[in-house]
Amino acid sequence: MIKTIIFPGRYVQGSGSLDEAGKFIAPLGKKVLVVWDSIVNKMFSERLEASIKKADAEIFSFVFSGECSRNQKDIGIQKAQALKADVVVGVGGGKAIDLAKAIAFNTNAHMVSLPTVASNDAPTSSCSVYYTDDGVLDGFDVWPRNPDMVLADSQIIANAPVRWLVSGIGDALATWFEAEAAFKGRRPAFAGGVPTMTAMSLARLCYETLMAYGIDAKMDAENHVVTPALEKIIEANILLSGIGWESGGLATAHTLGNGLSILECTHPYSHGEKVAFGLVTQLCLDDDIDPQERLDVVDFMVELGLPVSFAELGMAKLAKDELMKAAVALTEPGNFLHNHVFTVSALDLFSAMVKADALGSSRKKLLK
Repeated sequence: MIKTIIFPGRYVQGSGSLDEAGKFIAPLGKKVLVVWDSIVNKMFSERLEASIKKADAEIFSFVFSGECSRNQKDIGIQKAQALKADVVVGVGGGKAIDLAKAIAFNTNAHMVSLPTVASNDAPTSSCSVYYTDDGVLDGFDVWPRNPDMVLADSQIIANAPVRWLVSGIGDALATWFEAEAAFKGRRPAFAGGVPTMTAMSLARLCYETLMAYGIDAKMDAENHVVTPALEKIIEANILLSGIGWESGGLATAHTLGNGLSILECTHPYSHGEKVAFGLVTQLCLDDDIDPQERLDVVDFMVELGLPVSFAELGMAKLAKDELMKAAVALTEPGNFLHNHVFTVSALDLFSAMVKADALGSSRKKLLK
């Protein structure tokens, strides 16, 4: 039985690290293509350009549409090849970073993740998740290595809307439960083998960190201040979660986190918000979950403001047959929920989602 774990090449985190980016990026290459959307470009282009030029490297810009689509990937590859870029930097959220990975690994360039929000763990992973230009999941690619570097400026993340930090907690909170579910059946993770002790320990540390510091970190982010609690949550959301899922495993939470995009009513909601409801569903699906721990996790999510019900994901008006159709689609072979040691049918998933909605709704009313 082969065990393996994968990591990004370097992880850098701290307030003001954007202004130091050049000294970390320049050793990787001297022609730097930056992938960002128009909003992020306007906010940070001057600072990043100054830092990269100070390190005697050239900077070029690819302002993408905002969607990590296969069409945008092809445009970016052509631009990188024309410029002979040897480093591609993704600046922004998960879609900018996933697009930058796809461009870098198709042009043999080094890749740097520079997240401006801690909304998910895309910055560390070796995967790119694609969506159509209309926002529907369109598959993914797994690249031969992880990003060469992740550089997270804590003050930039603290200044971002707090919704994105909370969304990242929703994504990261599922890491331990999914990794544990997959590990029970010794299912291979994305890293290519059975999880190591290290991967499982980091997944557990991610969960414990979130539960201990998540509420404080949210308050700190609302005040746009960088504190020890916020630093811990940024690291958990980006690094611990990224290693934990990719080298640990996925299950029901990410089946829903990715798959609910087939329902148009969920499009306004982030990946982490959908994963959060997916986790409640997984906790209702798996009869090996301790009932008190399930309540503790759901109550924590309610306090943070994560979605724990259909209404909070725009799904309240879905007819039962529409929900069942989604359950059928999400239990097709190849979906992550089949990493559980038990069989999950469409009816099982449908029932767990209904139970999750009822549980989340009741706990929300109780804790008001």
